[in-house]
Parts: sequence; C-alpha cells; structure tokens
Amino acid sequence: MHDPTSERLASYADVLAGELPGTWTSAHLPAEAKDDLAELAERIWDLDLVAASLAEHALTEAAVLSHPDGAQFAVLDRHDGRDGFLIAALAPPALPDEAYRAVAEPNGIALTDDPFLSAEQIADDLLARYDRALAQARHNALASVQPSQPDRVVLTWQVDGSIATAPADDRAGAILTAHGFVQDPPSGIYRLTGDDTQAQARALRAIGPRLDALGIGTALQHPAGRSAPTAAPASPPPVPAGARSQAVRSR
Repeated sequence: MHDPTSERLASYADVLAGELPGTWTSAHLPAEAKDDLAELAERIWDLDLVAASLAEHALTEAAVLSHPDGAQFAVLDRHDGRDGFLIAALAPPALPDEAYRAVAEPNGIALTDDPFLSAEQIADDLLARYDRALAQARHNALASVQPSQPDRVVLTWQVDGSIATAPADDRAGAILTAHGFVQDPPSGIYRLTGDDTQAQARALRAIGPRLDALGIGTALQHPAGRSAPTAAPASPPPVPAGARSQAVRSR
C-alpha cells in the first residue's frame, strides 16, 4: 500500500531538483532505510530550524538532492502543522571533523508547498551560504592534509581519528576507494573514518602492497609540524591541527 505522505515528499523533491540551478538529482529515503536515515541525520549541517525539528522528531523519511560537485541537500517533513517542507545542507562525508572548525553552519530554511517558489528561495539564499561554507571547509581540510606526490601517497592523521590524503595519481585513488576511503571530488581528498580502528588498520595494511606494486610509496604523518613520516601505520592519539584560513567558492 502506498503512503501518500511519502509519495508527496518524493514528488516534491523531484520537481525541486529540476528547478534548482545546475544539474541536481533526487533520491528518496523511505522509513525502511533506517541506517541511511541515521547516517543522513548525522550529516545535516544545521544548528537552527532543522536541528530543532530533529531534536523533537526522529527522521523517518527524507529526500536527498545531489549535485555533481558534491553539494547535497536533505528535504524533510516540517512537523509543525504547516504545508511545505524543511531543507538542510549536508556536510560532505569525506571531510574530517576539523575542517568544519570556525565555519558558520549554512542553516536550513522552511519551504512552501510550491516547489517552483521554493527553488527560488534556495537559489537566492541557502545555496549561496552553502557554497561559501563548503568552500571554507574544503580549504580547511586541504590545510590539514600533507601533499602527496605522483610516486608517494601521504596519509595524514586527523584530530577526529580519521586519516585523509589527496593522492596525485588516479590509480592510487581507485585503490583507496576499494579499501574504504570516501572521496570528496572537488577537493581531491580521500578520507578513511576512524570509527572502527581495527578496520582502519586492516585497510592501511592492505593499501601499502597494492600501491607499491604500482611504484607508489606510502607515508603516514601528523599534520604539518607534528612529526616525521613513518613507513608503517601505527595508532597514535589524535593531535591538534594547525591554523586554518578561509576561501570562497563559487559554482
């Protein structure tokens, strides 16, 4: 049996994606996609309207709007008795937590039940704020990653326990992705979460021989000025990252 409320959200998001500037796609997450919804809730980049709504109402469905440059929005039910929906920016999963330090949240907004009018609201306000926040976060992330060379991938420990790198060779990127690293295409950063330290260690042990077979060495480092590179991955405690600066990105 179809849920008319769920279908309404999915249809609204489809129209909205077609009206936003650039090329956007829409994907609906129904109530059955509990793991995906839980992960989505953790990525919502908001400390205002949407955060307040999620504090009172669990996320039971959503639609995700995605742009080829990695920008994403989540469209959610309002739960306030009014028509329309809420929309929130999503933080890229490939960026370490430290990248968001001192970056103002691109807080979400309430949308009317007219997706055409809502697309104008987003383009005139939220999209520009999101672009600026993404640009600064990506700039911060690159500042915390030691540069790699074509013949060497430098892996940098992050404050949140993850490991990030920006390889100079696409072949290295394919190997990293195959072993659990998540890529942020605009910045070129690949990140391996530290949520499961054993899985992280296995991935690090596995990529070394595969990269070596391509003539690409590896080094594991702390952020700039912390310590010298090591040939084999260890499990040091997180350390503070260096100073950050701002940048502005335009679509």
